[in-house]
Amino acid sequence: MFERYYRELLNFLSRKVPDRATAADLAQESYARVYEAQRAGSVVRDPRALLYRVARNLVTDHHRRNSVRAGLAEAEEGLGEPDDCMGPASLEPDAALASSQGLAAMIAAIDGLPPRCREAFVLYKFDGLSYAEVAERMGISTRTVEMQLRIAMAACWDCLERDGK
Repeated sequence: MFERYYRELLNFLSRKVPDRATAADLAQESYARVYEAQRAGSVVRDPRALLYRVARNLVTDHHRRNSVRAGLAEAEEGLGEPDDCMGPASLEPDAALASSQGLAAMIAAIDGLPPRCREAFVLYKFDGLSYAEVAERMGISTRTVEMQLRIAMAACWDCLERDGK
């Protein structure tokens, strides 16, 4: 998989971020996440599509981080002493821990779904397929896809409510 898609993915990422080194880092992280998903037992039917989905998400995260850093730099210029200001609450250790625990709980909720339900959810939410495309790929009706996604979304909402978010 690496040899087949790496150059193509790197070129894609090079158009999305300002320098090639960052693009290479994002490509490497994309592969690491896909390999981790496979190692964890997830069935990856279309590794190229998953690589690009992960890469797009990483590019979005990269741009968000850069905009936060730019905002913090502007804020620091307007302040005298660094000790006089606090960073955003989202960067506090407690918030970061709660976020990672919430993510782990959500992943566990998704992993706890029945196999066909989980497959429909992943195809719809992560692969971006429509109900009809999910139905065709799984060999089921669109109504069944709709019911499976309702079950999956209910499990996700239950998880969020348990965490108090």
